[in-house]
Amino acid sequence: SYRIIALAREKPKGISDKDLAASLPDLQPVQRAKIINKLLSEGYFDLFKQANSLYYRLKVPTKFTAKCTDNEEKIVYKIIEEAGNQGIWVRDIKSKTNLMNKLLEKILKNLESNKYIKTVKSVAAGKKKLYMLYNVEPDESVTGGAWYQDQDFETEFVDVLNQQCYRFLEQIREKTKNCNTGPIAARNMTYASSMDVLKYISDLGVSKVKLTVINIEVILNTLICDGKVERTLTNDGNHLYRAVQPLLNPMGLVKTPCGVCPVRRDCHNEGSVTPIKCHYIKDWLEY
Repeated sequence: SYRIIALAREKPKGISDKDLAASLPDLQPVQRAKIINKLLSEGYFDLFKQANSLYYRLKVPTKFTAKCTDNEEKIVYKIIEEAGNQGIWVRDIKSKTNLMNKLLEKILKNLESNKYIKTVKSVAAGKKKLYMLYNVEPDESVTGGAWYQDQDFETEFVDVLNQQCYRFLEQIREKTKNCNTGPIAARNMTYASSMDVLKYISDLGVSKVKLTVINIEVILNTLICDGKVERTLTNDGNHLYRAVQPLLNPMGLVKTPCGVCPVRRDCHNEGSVTPIKCHYIKDWLEY
C-alpha cells in the first residue's frame, strides 16, 4: 500500500487504475483492487470520476499529529483511524486504551470539537454512536444506505421502488404479448438488466438519493422472493430479470426491514445483530 500512496503523492491531481497498472506491473489486478479498497475504507483517498474513468486522489493529511503533544490523544486518534469507515464504539476504545471514563470523554469531546473525528449512529446496533475520522464516509452497513434516513427505515420509499421496478418489467412483458417472432424469442424479449431498471427509476425521479445498480438488485431480489420476478443468468455471467404472474399471493418480503437490510448476512440467533434485538422488526410488527 505504501507504493500506491507514494505514487499518489507524485500525482496530486489523482491517479487512475491505468496509471497504477503501468507504474506497478508486478501487482496483480485483484491484489491492487484489494489494496485500493482498504485505502479507501481507511480514508486515505477521495474517489472521483473524470472522462469516464475512476481516479483516486490522496487526501490532504491531517495536521493533528503535528499539533498534538498529548500521547493519550494520539493513541485514541490512532485507534479511531484504524477503525476506518466501520467506526468504533466508545466501549471498544476504552478497552483498547484502559483510560478512565472522564479522561476518555474529555479527549473524544476535544477531538470532535476540533473536527478531527465525528460520531455516526449505527442502524445495526440500536442507534449506538460510532466514532470515525471526520473526513471518512461511513460504510453502508453503518448508515443503512439508501433505505434509511436519519437511521429510520424508509418503508414508503422501498414500497414505491418495489412497485416501479415491477411496473417497468411488466410494461416490457405487455409489449411482447402480440409479438409474432415465436414463443422463445418473445420470452427473451421480456428480460431486462438491472442497469435498464436503474435508468428507468432514475428517469422517473422518484428517489432523492442517488441509487446504484446494487440498490436496484436488492429490490429485484425481494421481487423474486415475492414470486413476481424471475432471474436468469446469461452466457457472459450477467443477470437478467423479467416480470411473471405470481402463482400465490406475494409474501411481502420487501415490506419488512429484513428484505433490504444491509447487514442481513450478519444476522444470527446470537451476537450483536439478531432478530430478537432488532428494533426495526419490533417497530414494523407494532405498526
